[in-house]
Amino acid sequence: MKVVVIQGPNLNMLGMREQHIYGPMKLEQIHEQMKSFAQQSNIEIEFFQSNLEGEIVDRIQECIGDAQGIIINPAAYSHTSIAIRDAISAAQLPVIEVHLSNIHAREEFRRHSMTAEVCSGVIAGVGPFGYHLAMVGMTQIMGELEASQKAQAQAQAQ
Repeated sequence: MKVVVIQGPNLNMLGMREQHIYGPMKLEQIHEQMKSFAQQSNIEIEFFQSNLEGEIVDRIQECIGDAQGIIINPAAYSHTSIAIRDAISAAQLPVIEVHLSNIHAREEFRRHSMTAEVCSGVIAGVGPFGYHLAMVGMTQIMGELEASQKAQAQAQAQ
């Protein structure tokens, strides 16, 4: 199983920007923890970060036929990007959205995520641990999909 982790704008600044909101961990440290979980779970994992909306859309589209799931933190684009929302929807892959902060307890404009509406699940407000929870969730979703596909194949064989 391959999972692609897509990080949106300004997440490359983690550990430096607004630590009272996002915490002291750098993006590389979060990715190292995710790599460790992936290795233990026999999951191939790939990381991508961009501050550019079109590059994020392109990377989501590249996942079609290449990955079995996406973990995404669209960051500020969560609240504004119909393009990223449409790319997630078109990919037809399990997608878990992650936010380090509790977007529902922040400024009014951050409380609605356009992209969450087309994701399998959303994890917000637990800091970097949210990425670990997303990995566990993706493992569960993938296991359920695999079991469902096996059951369908067995039913068709009968």
